[in-house]
Amino acid sequence: MKYLLTLTVALSAVSCFTPPKKACDKQVVDLWTGDVAQLDHWQMAGPEEFTHDGNTVYAQGGMGLYWYSARDFENFDLELEWQVTDVTNNSGVFVRFPNPGNDPWVAVNEGYEIQICDTAGPKHNTGSMYSFQAATHIPTKAVGEWNHYRIQVVGHQYTIFINGELVNSFTGDRSARGFIGMQNHDDGSPVRYRNIRVTEI
Repeated sequence: MKYLLTLTVALSAVSCFTPPKKACDKQVVDLWTGDVAQLDHWQMAGPEEFTHDGNTVYAQGGMGLYWYSARDFENFDLELEWQVTDVTNNSGVFVRFPNPGNDPWVAVNEGYEIQICDTAGPKHNTGSMYSFQAATHIPTKAVGEWNHYRIQVVGHQYTIFINGELVNSFTGDRSARGFIGMQNHDDGSPVRYRNIRVTEI
């Protein structure tokens, strides 16, 4: 009886000092990973469209915005892959913009764009915070290969990685919460995206 009481007390002590697992878990949200059902959570603002093709979605025409409408996000790590067919292809990833309705310029004017285009000039090249701050360098792969973006957003700090290399660290002053989307820029920029995933911080 004495042994059982001692064991019970010991186990109680362990449980008191072991934090619940849920407190440490990070919420991962798959925005687009190839499941066709996920497309129900995306909407088009502005002209033309994004088209589903296997496990990718790709831009057609523009200028428009393909945005994840199921919910907005505050602090997060956004990871995705993109592919271009030419170095002049133009697109971008938008973060923290309000519900745009059918106006893609809401994302441009009220959120932030992380650019995709290797030939647009310093503050408009891949890895730049579009019109705000240039990337330090552009470690993109050859045309036709898949590139990886990691975009970390915490408070007003934006940290950008291309293919594992840090290319930008920017402090903004716009909304600390909003939606995520991609740009279809023009007919000559059929940029493809896949494996779009958010890990909340």
